[in-house]
Amino acid sequence: MSYEFITSEKGLRQYCQRIAESPYIAFDTEFVSEDTYRPELCLVQVATPDTSAILDPLSIGEMQPFWELLASPEHETIVHAGREELRFCLNAIGRRPHRLFDVQLAAGMAGCDFPMSYGNLISRLLDRTLAKGETRTDWRRRPLTQQQLDYALTDVEYLKPLRDQLAAKLDSLGRRAWFDEEMDIWQSGIETSERTEQWRRVAGGSGLNARSLAVVRELWRWRDSEAKRRNLPPRRVLRDDLIVELARRQSADPRRIRAIRGLEHRGLQNHLKAIGVAIQTALDLPDDELPRRTVHRQLPQFNVLTQFLAAAMANVCREAEIAPTIVGTVDDIRQFVAYRLKVVGADLRDEPVLLRGWRGEMVGRVLEDLISGRMSVRVDEAERDNPLRFQRIE
Repeated sequence: MSYEFITSEKGLRQYCQRIAESPYIAFDTEFVSEDTYRPELCLVQVATPDTSAILDPLSIGEMQPFWELLASPEHETIVHAGREELRFCLNAIGRRPHRLFDVQLAAGMAGCDFPMSYGNLISRLLDRTLAKGETRTDWRRRPLTQQQLDYALTDVEYLKPLRDQLAAKLDSLGRRAWFDEEMDIWQSGIETSERTEQWRRVAGGSGLNARSLAVVRELWRWRDSEAKRRNLPPRRVLRDDLIVELARRQSADPRRIRAIRGLEHRGLQNHLKAIGVAIQTALDLPDDELPRRTVHRQLPQFNVLTQFLAAAMANVCREAEIAPTIVGTVDDIRQFVAYRLKVVGADLRDEPVLLRGWRGEMVGRVLEDLISGRMSVRVDEAERDNPLRFQRIE
């Protein structure tokens, strides 16, 4: 396979100038995320109508010309499962690619499962088989072998054919506007997560009271700052389960902190004072500054309605040939039920995601009609993938 291997800033600038007018840029990245605060970018593979290239960020250093190129309006950027690719771009220049087409998302909206791997997509849509020999490669090591470079290039070789086939399918289904809307929602969500504190994602904290949640928040802030300073994955600094246990105990006493199993680790002993300060900060907060609890008191019918509507939504999705996991999660159903029942403790300020945009058009009306009793449901041909049938009640 013929390609350019670019290892200098000058070479990168020249390459970006040559492809600046390309109608599309397909790209993928290889990175390692186990040992650093942010994933370490190790390789960028690029395909345009006239070029194939591998960019070596470890040798190049400053990759900004490439990210700036993606943010320009002259072309479409094609990726597969491009969350990390988007994050690299956002962290480098603070902007997203101007026009992004993610073939994994497009596939989920065009009759395929979601999320579907790159190899499975190629097998299903292009009837090709990818080699899997380098999936455990440490992409930081140099020099890379020819086999590794060839493997990396296959990650972009088929992006344009996949894009064209999926775009045609979306157009034939009348879903291109839905896809464009969802691409914007997806990118906006990642932008928001990059700008905002993600302490609510600490595993195991959902059942805590407001004061304990404040402890989780302060410990998350300390952990994130310490991880960034030491360039370590945050959970290597302080595990989620230890944050939750500290939050449950609500004690800033170093002796009680030290007594928790897992905190006797020598790497944490030097930080017990800082951990105690973070906990005390949360304990000293006035009640009106405590975080809102997302947990709400569930009515007896809450779980029944959630399960019923989740099954109904899955049936609608299968009938429409769109992956249910793209349309919504069980948590989205819970949000909808809580909103409609006005459950105590639920956040009723924002319209549920399942009632907004293309989701509202596709499943929102059905969910509204079912929960209000305006529509009935019955089993029709139980052996089918979508065995439920809905009927409006006159």
